[in-house]
Amino acid sequence: MDEIDDEPCPVCREKKLILTEREEDIPYFGRVYLFSMTCASCKFHKADVECIDEKDPVKYTIDVSGEEDMKIRVVRSSQATIRIPHITTVEPGIASQGFITNVEGIINRVKGQLEGIKQDDDDPDAYSKARNLLKKLNRVVWGQERMRLIIEDPSGNSAIISDRAKVERFRKQSPSA
Repeated sequence: MDEIDDEPCPVCREKKLILTEREEDIPYFGRVYLFSMTCASCKFHKADVECIDEKDPVKYTIDVSGEEDMKIRVVRSSQATIRIPHITTVEPGIASQGFITNVEGIINRVKGQLEGIKQDDDDPDAYSKARNLLKKLNRVVWGQERMRLIIEDPSGNSAIISDRAKVERFRKQSPSA
C-alpha cells in the first residue's frame, strides 16, 4: 500500500490530507486499485475503485430474496448508477464514492438516506414515503420480501459477484427528443 501524508486538503487547505492507493485481487472480478483521500482536519473523504484491466461498460442485475443474499459482494465505482426499482436510484456525481461492500451494505446506505428524509418534519408526504420504504427494506433484509438491485457502469469498474447476477453490456439510453 502506498500512502502519502500531509498533502493540502481540497476543502480546508490544511496540509492534513492522507492519500492512499493499494492493489487488491477480488475473486471472480480481478485486480483493482483502491484509492482514497482523507483529511485529518476537516474529515473530508473521497474513495474510488478502478480496474487494472480496461473493461467494457457493464450492467449487473440480481434479484435479492433472502438473508444469504445480504452477503453477496458488490463493487461500485464512482461512475456507476445503483438502481433499486420502486425504492431509489443513486446517480453518480462529483461527490460519488467508489466502494466494495455487500448487498446489505448497499441497503444500509439507502436506509441512511431515507432516515435523513424521515427526519424532515416539513413534508409529511416525504416522511410517510420514507417510512414505508424503510419498512420494505427491512422486510428484504429479513427475507420476507424481494427486491432487484441493478448497477450500471459506463467504466466497467463495478460488479455484483454472484453466479445469479445477470451481466450484460451497458448501453446508456439517450434522452427522448
